[in-house]
Amino acid sequence: MTRMQEMTLDYHFKVEQESGSTSWAFFGFNDNDRWTAEVWRMAALDEAGGWQDRTTVEDMDLAVRASLKGWKFLYVGALMVKNELPSVFKAYRFQQHRWSCGPANLFRKMFYEIMKNKKVTFWKKVYLLYSFFFVRKIVAHVVTFTLYCVVIPLTVLIPEVRIPRWGTVYIPTVITLLNAAGTPRSFYLVVNWVLFENVMSLHRTRATLIGLFETQRSNEWVVTGKVGDASKAKTGTQQTQSRFKIGERIYKLELCLGIALFGCACYDFAYGDIHYYVFLYLQSITFMTVGFGYVGIHVPNSSMFESTIRYFNFHTCMHACNSLLYISKKNKNYRANKKRTS
Repeated sequence: MTRMQEMTLDYHFKVEQESGSTSWAFFGFNDNDRWTAEVWRMAALDEAGGWQDRTTVEDMDLAVRASLKGWKFLYVGALMVKNELPSVFKAYRFQQHRWSCGPANLFRKMFYEIMKNKKVTFWKKVYLLYSFFFVRKIVAHVVTFTLYCVVIPLTVLIPEVRIPRWGTVYIPTVITLLNAAGTPRSFYLVVNWVLFENVMSLHRTRATLIGLFETQRSNEWVVTGKVGDASKAKTGTQQTQSRFKIGERIYKLELCLGIALFGCACYDFAYGDIHYYVFLYLQSITFMTVGFGYVGIHVPNSSMFESTIRYFNFHTCMHACNSLLYISKKNKNYRANKKRTS
């Protein structure tokens, strides 16, 4: 599972971040949960308004506000920062919910602010609203899930509807190969990666809609559980307590969709003539494999550190960051005044 995450993140850093930096276009800052570290100028933080708790992507929120103030960003890909990816599927689902819900919610809250801004050009506004937010953060998730998990299975049941071959094979193949080219050592996993990404598009689409319409879970923050070396430190007596409940491992939503796709594949195998059943069988098996909890490692809830920080605690955290920023500015001004008087 971590290898497939690496393929997705490598494209994000080697293509999206590098191209945004070299062209001086906007690109979202990442905290070290995504392998990167931020270095901010105090003046940029102050002018942008400091950290805010209105979404669960506070780093992207701050980067957008700083960009609208005219600040430019630089991405240095040569500097590496070690980080651990989530190896437990449940933790990965929570992480992807936050990464998909937050940008959609930020798009909703900053649309008019971006449109009314006077410091950036019209084309930068178009890039921010259309390319960065609408296409990459909203449409990409919805189209992936709708096409591969809804439209193609329905065309099996409605043979009068035909999807052009370029829409189902040629263009997706080219996009997939370009995305996978950033991680050549994992190229052999490209088929597994595509099928797994289609499974995750279900959760990303749901999270995107939650953020876009700002429902109850839009401000939910669940810390991504990381196993680390904690599992190696378990004693023999602790390992005997690793029994888990069946409900902790089974994911009903993935199982239900996998069964539905399997039924469509059987119908296409018996009556269809487009041979979609090859893809549908593989996709249904992937959904059911995930649904039965055979992706990633399994750690019982009682032995994995996983905490949920709701809106109030997140607000407290952002308030503390702004307080530290204020204290740092005061100390800096005090040292400057003391130096002038001496």
